[in-house]
Amino acid sequence: MQRLRWVFIAVAIWGAIHPMAYFLTWFNANGFDLLAMVDAWHVNTATSGLVWDLTIAAVALTLWILVETFQQKNFVALVAIPATFCIGVSCGLPLYLALRRWV
Repeated sequence: MQRLRWVFIAVAIWGAIHPMAYFLTWFNANGFDLLAMVDAWHVNTATSGLVWDLTIAAVALTLWILVETFQQKNFVALVAIPATFCIGVSCGLPLYLALRRWV
């Protein structure tokens, strides 16, 4: 199980770095404008569908984290919530899976 935890941590790091490279490239080209980035996410129906898919997944993950964290009293796992909304589900989910049995 310990080995699997390290796999999840590695995937969380990958899930933080890989998407962030695209975000930073976009910010370098367009300036740090979050509203313009949100507009770019909704440039067509395909990207809007992806945005909503990831938003719903992030909300479901947050609910799961909250319920399980308070049942297990493993409050360190709450760090996965800001990771999910500030970085993405690709970081938040594997981070939570790595932290869920920490205590």
